Amino acid sequence: MTADRPYDIVLFGATGFAGGLTAEYLAGHADPGTRWALAGRNQATLTEVRDRVAAVNPACADLPLLHADTADTASIEEIAGAARVVITTVGPYAQHGEPLVAACARAGTDYVDLAGEPTFIDRMYLKYHEEATRSGARIVHACGFDSIPADLGVYFTVKQLPEDVPLHVEGFLRVHGDVSGGTLHSAIGIFADVPGMMSAERERRRVEGRPAGRRVRISRRPAPKTRVGDGWTLPLPVLDPQIVARSAAALDRYGPDFCYGHYLAVRRLAGAVGLAAGAGALFTLAQLPPARALLLRFRAPGEGPSAERRARNWFSLTFAGEGGGRRVVTEVAGGDPGYTETARMLGESALCLAHDDLPETAGQVTTAAAMGDALIDRLVKAGLTFRVLDAG
Repeated sequence: MTADRPYDIVLFGATGFAGGLTAEYLAGHADPGTRWALAGRNQATLTEVRDRVAAVNPACADLPLLHADTADTASIEEIAGAARVVITTVGPYAQHGEPLVAACARAGTDYVDLAGEPTFIDRMYLKYHEEATRSGARIVHACGFDSIPADLGVYFTVKQLPEDVPLHVEGFLRVHGDVSGGTLHSAIGIFADVPGMMSAERERRRVEGRPAGRRVRISRRPAPKTRVGDGWTLPLPVLDPQIVARSAAALDRYGPDFCYGHYLAVRRLAGAVGLAAGAGALFTLAQLPPARALLLRFRAPGEGPSAERRARNWFSLTFAGEGGGRRVVTEVAGGDPGYTETARMLGESALCLAHDDLPETAGQVTTAAAMGDALIDRLVKAGLTFRVLDAG
């Protein structure tokens, strides 16, 4: 039984940028009595992180420090066996993520990460979903800005609409933020391996199948069916729609025929054109090894924006939902999306799995399917906004 293990939560990757922020968040916000520890390769650096979190909460001065290295299978299995929930911020996940997923699937340990890498997530499903289902482990990827606002935002929107009718939801993202080294390296890895991504996606569709008697679709419309506010929209080819679709396939509440579209919203045409051109240039450069190497040197893993810059960042994700003759507009919003809010979302996801009364799920599952209302309640109490803007 995982309840008998020495730690409720082990945070692996605490010495990285996102990991350090998550450690600080847990120090200030973990449920009373939570038994948690920091894990990583370098004992000296872990000690520095512990000193930092002790400044947030002096009770963390004696926080346990565990050795773990993805190149050392025994150390990874040890932390998976010692915890009820393991958080990992060690990316890019395509390079470093598999050993911990495998260990948690074997040990029946719940797992959360920040992966926004579709190929990694699909391959982990193909290799470890069945084993995790047998052991009872909940493998929950994308527990940060990728893809909690979209996944739980759509879940929240669907619950405002009638049951047992076809539903159409579209999300419109407005964002002001920065990119860390880890995020940049993950994005370049995705762009550089499009054939591998498509192959993994096809194989997953073949193995996973479709929900019985229901239809779930991702909208491929270049322009949205609905509009929210002024400005311009661009299709947003990120992980979020796939995660939303998997929640819709898992939960009957999304209705017999569900469709989701995901868009970036910008106020000016010049901004839309510039973003499209920049994304195209980045994709092209990622295909060329010399150019890819230069891009990866732009910012190293472990580097990220300062606290002052993060304080100026924000995001809002507005949803337009229709079904059964009703229309609803909702919003999920918060501060710095990639780091401050991501640490909050990741920390609360782990705390939710460790402490809350949740639906019975196992295997690779989404935040909506695994945690749903309980995680929304936590995030609202933590400062994120989930609200209905209009209903009719």
